[in-house]
Amino acid sequence: MSHAWQFFRAGGVDQVLIARGADIAHLHELDQKLWVALACPTRGLHFDTRTLDLIDTDHDGRIRAPELLAACDWACARLRDADLLLRGGKRLALADLADNDTGRALAEEARRSLQRHGEAGSADIGLDVLAERQKHLAGEPFNGDGIVTPASAGDDAPLRALVERIVATQGGVPDAGGTPGVDAAHAKAFFDAAEKLLAWHARGEQDCGTLRSAAEAVEAVHAKVEDFFARCRLAGYDPRAAEALSAPPPEELRGRALQPLSLTGELLAQLPLAPVAVGRALPLDGAANPAWQPALQTLRTQAVAPLLVDGARDTLTEAEWQQLKTLVAPCRDWLTTRPTSPVAALGTEALRTLLGDDLPAARARLDALIAQDSAAAPQQGLVNDLEKLLRLQRDLVALLRNFVSFEAFYHREGAVFQAGRLYLDGRSCELTVQVADAAKHAVVAGLAKAYLAYCECTRGKDKMTIAAAFTAGDVDFLFVGRNGLFYDREGQDWDARIVKVIENPISIGQAFMSPYKKFLRMVEEQVAKRAAASDQTQTGKLGSWAGQIATADKVPSAAKPAAADAAPAAAARGRFDVGTVAALGVALGSISAVIVGVFGKFVELGWWIPMAILGIVLSISGPSMLIAWLKLRQRSLGPILDASGWAINGRMRLNVRLGASLSQTAHLPPGTQRLPDPFAEPGHGRLVLLCGLLVAALALAAWRLNWLGALASLSG
Repeated sequence: MSHAWQFFRAGGVDQVLIARGADIAHLHELDQKLWVALACPTRGLHFDTRTLDLIDTDHDGRIRAPELLAACDWACARLRDADLLLRGGKRLALADLADNDTGRALAEEARRSLQRHGEAGSADIGLDVLAERQKHLAGEPFNGDGIVTPASAGDDAPLRALVERIVATQGGVPDAGGTPGVDAAHAKAFFDAAEKLLAWHARGEQDCGTLRSAAEAVEAVHAKVEDFFARCRLAGYDPRAAEALSAPPPEELRGRALQPLSLTGELLAQLPLAPVAVGRALPLDGAANPAWQPALQTLRTQAVAPLLVDGARDTLTEAEWQQLKTLVAPCRDWLTTRPTSPVAALGTEALRTLLGDDLPAARARLDALIAQDSAAAPQQGLVNDLEKLLRLQRDLVALLRNFVSFEAFYHREGAVFQAGRLYLDGRSCELTVQVADAAKHAVVAGLAKAYLAYCECTRGKDKMTIAAAFTAGDVDFLFVGRNGLFYDREGQDWDARIVKVIENPISIGQAFMSPYKKFLRMVEEQVAKRAAASDQTQTGKLGSWAGQIATADKVPSAAKPAAADAAPAAAARGRFDVGTVAALGVALGSISAVIVGVFGKFVELGWWIPMAILGIVLSISGPSMLIAWLKLRQRSLGPILDASGWAINGRMRLNVRLGASLSQTAHLPPGTQRLPDPFAEPGHGRLVLLCGLLVAALALAAWRLNWLGALASLSG
């Protein structure tokens, strides 16, 4: 590589330092294996979304390394010095534009925009001027977006009607001002469909000639006439079926009679064309189904009368129907090839009225209108380029320091992925990221080996979900349902409630106390269970006694002798068994001997007693501390961001020191004067300390005076 880079070490990886304009200009030379991230989403970040959208050239909602490199090269090519990107700023100085054709064109458009805004002679330009210029250009009939609206046609009424019809049939495309219009693709689709329909119509006129109206009349009733003659044939197969095939059962007819009837309704249209009989001809007059009489009359005048011999008739036999179908079959086949599209639904007459007799000429006029709009693109493009360049000058370096490296995060400047600060359980958490789906996010984020709490945040009608990493304090009171307060990067406050947690060690100190806390919780739970069981038993006994007292006067006299006989037996059961007492004594003696032996060996350690105590403590807390140490070594930021749509290229470790800065517990400010609590519980600290000192003194005396040996000899 021809460029000399500077790196800093953070998160367990080497990260490039973006400190010079040359670093941005030569960024394409840096091996992408050294980048911290290779892709990131355009939403859910504390960053200007318009800038991200301008960098996202394929508009897929993600920024990848090639798109970021293209933005760097594009900006450097239009500025006289790449160091200007490091300076940033909300205004673009015209003197900072490159001294080439592109730079001079941008400067000229900037002066034109400033003049229109009433700031002629200004040495720099801001986004407010460009936004006003873009709004003005978008409202012009020809704004360079290649989309024409009805207003673009001006006083040309036929062309205006054509644009409106294309928007109605093909769907409009919003132009720069938001008005639905027509672009080249939609115009081509409309005219292609129109040509297909007109070609189909011309082929029908050539192949069908005067048979078209007859074929359309036959096609209109074809399915229903076929149904009628099929029913007549079935009646010949079984004469008993004629009545059932002519009309529905009387019960159904009575039900339909109670409903409103219409000649164009579905109820009448479903009935056969005429009553069914063996060999019956189809009536074409008033004897037919009233719902189908208009279509049959059209069949009679358009097909039967001109095509059949003796066409002036009131009936049509099945043989004549088959003959009629044969005569119009080619034309019916042509009708089935009619194009189906919104344009074809307009019909040939409407299209000829809209396009005139020369479709290519109408097409050329619309194409010329679209080309005229596209010709204004350079001017609109220059304004858009000025906006993009100004935004990149302001935001590009910040994005690079949150993409190529995580300098902003490790230097505690506030990374773009940090959503804000969560206050909950007497501490604040700064490592918070916005997530779309907590369940899906947790699948990958759990690999970060960090304690994560997913919180649902609400502010009025707005809702969002965040994942907060707790890296300090304890986890005793972190559980689903706890409420807190979340401040986003704009300083707005949101109500936060924990909806899901991923448990992992927070610190080695917390892991040290974890076994003892678990033991105390288990003891408390067992005591609570035993107390509840005992309370339930006593309540049952009290209920039984209360029942006996309440019914004492109703006990039969015959039961009294039995109760008197049971008293001696109960008294006998209440006496202690001598064997049981002896067994209990032996058991207690054995237990005391074991305790005395263990305590004697422990006292014999002498000055090694502290080491023994330390060994006991380590045997209890050691496994928990070891597991915590291993997980804390693996704790990283990468999986948390990967689950949010980033493509993280390194491990990005969160060591203990960094974690302590990301979660801060509550501390009283310096110089605080604490007043006594009038409602404090009586303290037992001194009593516990006194008992401890007494036990230690007794142990020392027992060791020095050899009381344990004497006790062992007496027990022997």
